Amino acid sequence: MSGTAAATADGFEELYGAAPEGVWAAPGRVNLIGEYTDFNDGFVMPLALPHTTLAAVSRRTDGVLRLHSADSPQGVVRLDAASLAPRSGAGGWAAYPAGVVWALREAGHELGGADIHVTSTVPTGAGLSSSAALEVATAAALNDLYGLGLSPAELAVLAQRAENEFVGVPCGIMDQMASACCAEGHALYLDTRDLTQRQVPFDLVAQGLRLLVVDTRVKHELGDGAYAERRAGCEAGARALGVRALRDVPYAELPDALARLEAAGQPENVIRYVRHVVSDDARVERVIALLDAGEARATGEILLEGHASLRDDLRVSSAELDLAVEASAAAGALGARMTGGGFGGSAVVLAEADAVERVVKAVESAFAGAGHPAPRVFEATPSKGAHRLR
Repeated sequence: MSGTAAATADGFEELYGAAPEGVWAAPGRVNLIGEYTDFNDGFVMPLALPHTTLAAVSRRTDGVLRLHSADSPQGVVRLDAASLAPRSGAGGWAAYPAGVVWALREAGHELGGADIHVTSTVPTGAGLSSSAALEVATAAALNDLYGLGLSPAELAVLAQRAENEFVGVPCGIMDQMASACCAEGHALYLDTRDLTQRQVPFDLVAQGLRLLVVDTRVKHELGDGAYAERRAGCEAGARALGVRALRDVPYAELPDALARLEAAGQPENVIRYVRHVVSDDARVERVIALLDAGEARATGEILLEGHASLRDDLRVSSAELDLAVEASAAAGALGARMTGGGFGGSAVVLAEADAVERVVKAVESAFAGAGHPAPRVFEATPSKGAHRLR
């Protein structure tokens, strides 16, 4: 995958016969803690990765939208901006930038067509939000070129609408907010109900720590429908408890809430989902408190708790993710958990700097011994959100 601004601009000019008006970048993300909480109005704590999607873009006056990805064999996709409609006309990767154009127009913003060429270093299928990076890079470019004056958070909301309504994926707001709003050297503490946010200093290097991402390179297809099923189960749990969303169930009242669900005859899976979401919201707040106190090492145990909850209550882990977490912990990592939607994808590992090599070797050896594809392991350096490169 390619990814420099100059190379992306050159690719645009080769395709469309003129230099782009600019190049914009939006990062992938990894979520430290708070999984499946964003569509429950809860708390999340993502950080932006140095891996980005770049979009070289120019305006058009004829309403034509031309889309091209360096990573797709599809060629240039040509669409009519005014005729865009959810789940019609644009398929595959092109649905994401097309959806952003549709969402901006639906929100009343005057914009014509565009020529867009994208490159990316965000691993696809790794649970690192390559789709959100594509949406946010497109939105940032169109916001600047058409002088829309939208804030990063407003761009994130429109990008989420594009994915929900145009593409048809019922994702929460975390991925788009992380790609649009994260700050370098910080994790983003986000309340997904009102979108209030706080940049939390997350300089692990200064504390002799590292955060690793273990991309299992595995994506299990059952994950697609399973995400929607868990969202529906969480919503059913909230209705049964008489609350707007599961974030409104205090952690101290969780045992009583679970007993009420059981007494009301709610399915066993709904009870498990409620237990995960309410406890994971509490884990986010515990991690925030530790980081504010300068005790990043102590967050490792909370990561392990979070993985157990995702594995046992939400049941979205996989053999590869479990092995990554177990092998990391056995090799001396402070903590680890799966991150993202699950059923494959990636895990995050918190480790002492001098333990990184040992942890990486242990994970690679465990995967080889189990006959799994070799994982890709890299350091997660908290990076900045969407921005213009040239």
